[in-house]
Amino acid sequence: MSQFFQIHPDNPQLRLIKQAAQIIDGGGIVALPTDSCYALVCHLDDKAAVDRLRRIRGVDEKHHLTLLCRDLSEIAQYARVDNRQYRLLKAATPGPYTVILEATKEVPRRLSHPSRKTIGLRVPENRIAHALLEELGQPLLGTTLILPGDGDPLTDPDEIREQLARQVELVIDGGACSLDPTTVIDLTGDVPELVRQGRGDPAIFGL
Repeated sequence: MSQFFQIHPDNPQLRLIKQAAQIIDGGGIVALPTDSCYALVCHLDDKAAVDRLRRIRGVDEKHHLTLLCRDLSEIAQYARVDNRQYRLLKAATPGPYTVILEATKEVPRRLSHPSRKTIGLRVPENRIAHALLEELGQPLLGTTLILPGDGDPLTDPDEIREQLARQVELVIDGGACSLDPTTVIDLTGDVPELVRQGRGDPAIFGL
């Protein structure tokens, strides 16, 4: 059975954040709130956890998983960012956007798109997510918490606990989240391309 932590959305309890980080370091999958909807996250370098995460979501290796990063400089470690892309990212982060960029060699090959060698990245504007990223000292690998066959993400922590009690190690209750996932923008071309309209306004990318 999964554990269930109630963490304050504005003043996350450090003791619980540290316990959550230990669960992730131990190979656990965690459901946590973000500035869009709830997400499933795991350790970047844990292949078994990543495989489990994909099975829970019902997606294959062609589905972009997302690196949740602390800030822009961390994005630049895992993706190639030119001056044009940097200006756009600076305006849009932190916030409810996922950007697709060309992955650097820091990203394990099995995590980038198999044919395009791209990766999705975001900087969430959520204190619980940010506190956990700070405690871990590296990005988390995540995906929107939409179960196979569902059209909408799960947003109620009690429902998440009920449905995923035997599949994830921890559910973090940080209050209700938005029903909308992130807005996904592909920045690999000459001009930004809208891949998915979500909570973030794409106008910030000129779309």
